[in-house]
Amino acid sequence: MTTARVLPSACVVLAAVLAGLLFAPVFGMAPLLLPLAVPAAVVLAVAAGTSRREALVPWRPVLTPLAGLLAIVETLLFPTTVAGLPTGETIRALVSGATESWRLALQSTWPAQPDPTLVLFVPLLALLACVLGVELLHRWGALPALLPSLAVVVLSQFYRATTGVAAALAALAYAAAAGALLAATRAERSTAERRRVPALLLVAPAVTLAIVGALVGGALLPTTEARYTLKDEQFAPLAESQVTSPLDELSGRLSHPDTPVFTVDGATGVDRWPVVVLQEFDGVNWSPGGRYRRLGADLRPGPEITVPVERRTAEIRDARLGGPWLPGQTLPAGVDGIDPLVEERQGSLLVPQVAAPADYTLSWWEPQVGDHTLDSVAIDLSLVDELGGVGEVPPGIIELADRAVPTRPTFQTALALERFLREGYRPATGQNLPTGHSWPQLEEFLLETKRGTSEQFAAAYVALARIKGIPARLVVGFRAPEDRAAGHYTVRNGDALAWPEVAVEGVGWVPLDPSGTATASGPDPTRGLAAAAAEVRAELPPSEQLRDAPVEPAPGTLGSDTAGGWSFPYSVLLAVPLSAVLLWVAGVPLAKALRARRRRRRPGAGAVIGAWEEARDRLRAYGLPVSAGMTVRDLTTAVSGTTTDGATVDGLRSLGTTVDFALWSGAEPGPDSGRHAWAAVDAVRGGLARRGLRARVRAALNPAPLRAPR
Repeated sequence: MTTARVLPSACVVLAAVLAGLLFAPVFGMAPLLLPLAVPAAVVLAVAAGTSRREALVPWRPVLTPLAGLLAIVETLLFPTTVAGLPTGETIRALVSGATESWRLALQSTWPAQPDPTLVLFVPLLALLACVLGVELLHRWGALPALLPSLAVVVLSQFYRATTGVAAALAALAYAAAAGALLAATRAERSTAERRRVPALLLVAPAVTLAIVGALVGGALLPTTEARYTLKDEQFAPLAESQVTSPLDELSGRLSHPDTPVFTVDGATGVDRWPVVVLQEFDGVNWSPGGRYRRLGADLRPGPEITVPVERRTAEIRDARLGGPWLPGQTLPAGVDGIDPLVEERQGSLLVPQVAAPADYTLSWWEPQVGDHTLDSVAIDLSLVDELGGVGEVPPGIIELADRAVPTRPTFQTALALERFLREGYRPATGQNLPTGHSWPQLEEFLLETKRGTSEQFAAAYVALARIKGIPARLVVGFRAPEDRAAGHYTVRNGDALAWPEVAVEGVGWVPLDPSGTATASGPDPTRGLAAAAAEVRAELPPSEQLRDAPVEPAPGTLGSDTAGGWSFPYSVLLAVPLSAVLLWVAGVPLAKALRARRRRRRPGAGAVIGAWEEARDRLRAYGLPVSAGMTVRDLTTAVSGTTTDGATVDGLRSLGTTVDFALWSGAEPGPDSGRHAWAAVDAVRGGLARRGLRARVRAALNPAPLRAPR
């Protein structure tokens, strides 16, 4: 392989590497650079070396993938080797990477951990694109060689679509590699073929327009989530097991209050430790979410959090909960020491096989709300769809909810409902504690005894809030004890607690305390959302003043069967004509170029006939009179009577001579016949090009010559 021949192969390999880098939103850019660049460089070197020796050329499709696999092993799977040599464990890791790593990446939060078991499928895909691209380049040419890398680009967008400026830059980089490939392969053609430059110039305006449009659109248009990704329905599988709900364990824990559960070090100002979020309520059972993923390298807050956040860290030791869930925080950022699953929208941490006691370092995001931030904030109705209903409501409960919340849902009315339970009901103490959280127990608590534990207070609050259109969920966990000096303390069974949380616009889920037992007094003051809610609670006006508050109406109560709103898809109407225009501007010249390429590559007399067909269609594109029954001489006579440039007529005459010899001489046409015929076509095109830029652009975009003449 000469130096001139190495450049096209390098462009093909570069396109495959760029396609692999489009998986950066999944793993980050840094973990992909070496696993993609090293195998690609090895493939290019082996392809260049084998192409220099005729005896090795047939072995190139075998040697390049083997060398690339070895480079992937040395880059990603070196710990599985012995002195750099692959072992059985290495082979198993490669097989797992080809069959499972793509799925494991979809089951993780992104950016995912740069672990070989997750990331291996990306360099394997890029390697396949490199090998196939190089082989297609040597056999079929430049454009087919780009198809494997283009397939990797499409697959990467199904993982996470690149948008905005990043998408524009990625498109420019890939277009640069493709353009360099086309230029490098064109440099190898004959001098006569290089006269086709005007055709490339005709396509250039459309390509330039597409690039400018991509840059402007990426910079100005809003970035939105893709309507579909492969990740939508890929969650980590949960083993079937009989697990007792933490809500069912509350009474048992409170009966043995001195039993240690876990130890905390470094969490100053934290007043609660959530364990599991319960959202679904069918009137009998409260159920946790099941959309768990493997916790990746770093989990960021969702788009519903618009206030600033601060990252905090604490050490959790000797966690002995006896179940799959572990103490965490509402917005986890990362966990070191164990590999948990996480329910992204709820924050619950789950370890399918818990090894007690569990030690780990927890990082989380704490929303920063200043004084009076929650005074006039609205509840977040966008989170309503994540919640369930309330089952069949017993008689008398709806009337009670109307008395507790006499106005439409706001954060202040959510606090008014909390105050209603605090003032009208009392926490149960002693040995015979109430149990249960289904409607029969809640009905007895709300309408008769008015005495319960945090289990009944929290469940009743969430049920009443949902009836009144307030988005609320139930959380089970632990409060921080009173003896939490210097941020080091032990949480015990007596600290077990259930509480409700309300969705607040821009802030997320704000914890409330209807039983009045969630926050224990201690040497360090609490901070965060619970403290901010306490400030609003202290200044909450009487319910009579809230009744006529000017608030936005709720769209309906949770759990109803009313269909959501629907907006007319104006963006779709705009996208359809824009797509049609883009397809016309770029597709018509491309289709003509591909057809000319096929005609030129015909064997024997076919190349001469292809040249005649190409010249005829070129004249049709410029609007010259052409019919199906015309011969070359007929067409030359018809064109001579127009204002066509003389070079066009001379080219047609030369083409007519070549066609007559190829078809009627009786001799087998040689390779020179095809070259002479296409040289005549170049002369015809050169003459037509002198009609001016407007005529050339109109001819390039004219789709009529793509159909057979009539």
